[in-house]
Amino acid sequence: MELQITPVDNTSLSLCVIGDFDAQTIKEAQVCIDKLLTDDSHEHITIDLEHVDFLDTSGIGTIVYFYKRLYERNRSLSICNAHGQPLKMMELLRIGQAIPLNAVATQV
Repeated sequence: MELQITPVDNTSLSLCVIGDFDAQTIKEAQVCIDKLLTDDSHEHITIDLEHVDFLDTSGIGTIVYFYKRLYERNRSLSICNAHGQPLKMMELLRIGQAIPLNAVATQV
């Protein structure tokens, strides 16, 4: 898995996940997420799942952890470009009730 962080503007950034988002890759993601949590310069973060074909409950847990920590800091999170198995998993778990799912991606 690879993570690409791209600032969109002064208040938001995009976190693009490339590859499977599962139990084997969440440690790498957790380091990145913890770093983003301590950087309060971006009010909104969009997780781009366009290049993710597999998402397991560990990946879901990491996204929910990120959402909760951002919410505690009056920041927000959305998910864009989810498709296939990751989208079905998030719909089944009703992730979209808390986190905007397949929000329109901000142009970079």
